[in-house]
Amino acid sequence: MAFDSWLAQRAGDLDVALGRLVEVNSFSGNREGGNALVGRLVELFTIPGLTAQRMPSGRFADHVIFRTKGQRGEAPIALLGHSDTVFPPGTFEGYRTEGGLRRGPGVFDMKGGLVSIAFALKAIAEKQSLDTLPPLRIVIVADEEVGSPEGAPLIRAFISGAQACLVFEPGRSNDAIVTERQGTGSVFCHAHGKAAHSGNNYWDGVSAIRALSKFVDAAEAVSDKKTGTIVNVGTISGGTSKNTVPAEATAGVDLRFQTPADGERLVTTLKELAAKAAAAVPGSRLDVEQGSMRPPMNKADGVDDLRRRYGRHARAVGLSDDEAPRQGGGSDGNTAAAMGIPTLDGLGPRGKGFHTHDEQIEFETLLQRTRALAAFLAGFSG
Repeated sequence: MAFDSWLAQRAGDLDVALGRLVEVNSFSGNREGGNALVGRLVELFTIPGLTAQRMPSGRFADHVIFRTKGQRGEAPIALLGHSDTVFPPGTFEGYRTEGGLRRGPGVFDMKGGLVSIAFALKAIAEKQSLDTLPPLRIVIVADEEVGSPEGAPLIRAFISGAQACLVFEPGRSNDAIVTERQGTGSVFCHAHGKAAHSGNNYWDGVSAIRALSKFVDAAEAVSDKKTGTIVNVGTISGGTSKNTVPAEATAGVDLRFQTPADGERLVTTLKELAAKAAAAVPGSRLDVEQGSMRPPMNKADGVDDLRRRYGRHARAVGLSDDEAPRQGGGSDGNTAAAMGIPTLDGLGPRGKGFHTHDEQIEFETLLQRTRALAAFLAGFSG
């Protein structure tokens, strides 16, 4: 293959580049660290024919857009990634090499995928020029791990009209390509009661935690294995001291669903359950705040053909081109697919342990994914 020799000679460069990204803490809420990482990404993506645009955020690190001019009249090809991770500073740090494995925060989800994009483009620029391809639109958002509240609108704006979209989320254990995902969303249930001293004025108080607990029990009971509906209360906070009737409490709730209509019904149901929980604790009030919602990733027209085209190059480098079953987790691929753009996801390196301190990749598959991507993109050249 045209790019194999060039990339094989730069395996060490890929390793160094990945380490430079993983060493920077880019937790979604860490703007300073995230912006430091974006600076390194802009440096990594300094490639002839590729321009960069940083999109400032008041809440997250900058989002960044890379683009090429490409062949005139061709519809763009979109490549999606994210720079943020789920690990707050000090909880999981560093880049480690253990034989053929690479470990560290974000190495799998999804800094490995970002390195793969960069080096595939470097290979094409070296061998034939990026301008021989259709226009490329590369969007790397800084808020994917919290639902892309800013990232999703940017993606919709910058990849509109694309003929294909590739997403570099973690590769599956058998390298199967992701073409479908559940819809995802979040709500926050805020409980309000009345504070009182638990010894002297207990009967004057109204416990927000008691009201919230009734909501939590009812909400999780909505989960249904048969339909794939999941309601998970992942965080709870509230109260001020053990001897104070709590006036405030909040639950963070994660949602998984099959269709946009299912998602809407789920939010409506949770609001109804919140009202019932409040009624069961006189004097309390529960407010349900809807967070970000991602539509399901369903197969748009052209997905099967796109998978076959990419799959030929995946097989050629020793990867599988199988199709993964519908995934429970969401990604920015959900946004692209909802636009009607044929979308392939899970094109990052193989590994395991995303969202855990055991996060790792098999480094050889990072090279394989990069070779496959370079060859696939080059196949669009005129």
